[in-house]
Amino acid sequence: MDASDVSSRDGTSSVPRVGRWPALGEVFARRQGSGASVTTVRYAVSLPPFTDPDRVLGWARAAEAAGWDGFFLWDHVQWRPGAAPLDPWVMLGAIAALTERVRLGTLVTPLSRRRPYAVAKALVTLDRLSGGRAALGVGLGEPPDRDFADLGEEADPRVRAAMLDESLQVIDQLLRGPTDFAGDHYRVTADLHPRPVQQPRPPIWVAGVTPHRRPLARARRWDGVVPIGRGEHLSPQDLTDYLALDGGQAREGWDVVVHPAPGIPVQEYVEAGATWLVRSVMPSSGEDWEAQADAVVRQPPGTALGGPGSSHAG
Repeated sequence: MDASDVSSRDGTSSVPRVGRWPALGEVFARRQGSGASVTTVRYAVSLPPFTDPDRVLGWARAAEAAGWDGFFLWDHVQWRPGAAPLDPWVMLGAIAALTERVRLGTLVTPLSRRRPYAVAKALVTLDRLSGGRAALGVGLGEPPDRDFADLGEEADPRVRAAMLDESLQVIDQLLRGPTDFAGDHYRVTADLHPRPVQQPRPPIWVAGVTPHRRPLARARRWDGVVPIGRGEHLSPQDLTDYLALDGGQAREGWDVVVHPAPGIPVQEYVEAGATWLVRSVMPSSGEDWEAQADAVVRQPPGTALGGPGSSHAG
């Protein structure tokens, strides 16, 4: 895929743009002032792999058959009492062998809980298994007790944010070539092979809770943002306001990955800047969430996005 350098707002750094995997999507005209631009919005499901592995594999096959453009998994160790998370990267490797078109990845992997070289290796392996369909969603992660402190991992969000930033730099360098990195949290000297199919690397999307500016600023340095509302879906106006927080301008190939609110026309999210619309299902002890997920992945994207769901991404 083609890549070109894109400078940050202050001109001090650049991150080569990563091409987007050609999926089905749906083309919309987005109004911009007196003119219009054409935007392709893509649809994905993001599900918790908290069930039997065969069921997760079935979800992925069904989602691709129903026309979804992406299939993403949550990344947790314990999450909440009673949950039984599978490792998403192991599952995604199996899914890559069973699918042909959908983009695959995590929404999201908390990098402070995983070694950056190990994430780089997993991402390259997934990209090669899938023929260049991998994506990496990253964030701070939650909950800070069960998935971090209880496991002996760093729980302070400020430290985890610093680890996230360093880990992103390490992963980016490892996927491109020889790396000699020395930071406050990681020291890496390596030249990892093989390289990913997507060049210079698979896309990296950064999640953050709105309306905080810092996650958005971090996402601007990479390939997309996954804005998360505080316990509720973002409205199109919420999305517009969030993307305007830092005065940044969207660039070609920079994705905005949104969990839309039920019942709002897709066009409104596209006009607000969305490039991916994601349907998720929240596990609940009070209802059969697995049956709900069974139904979602078998419905065409436009139908499934109209139902209740979750804005979880981490």
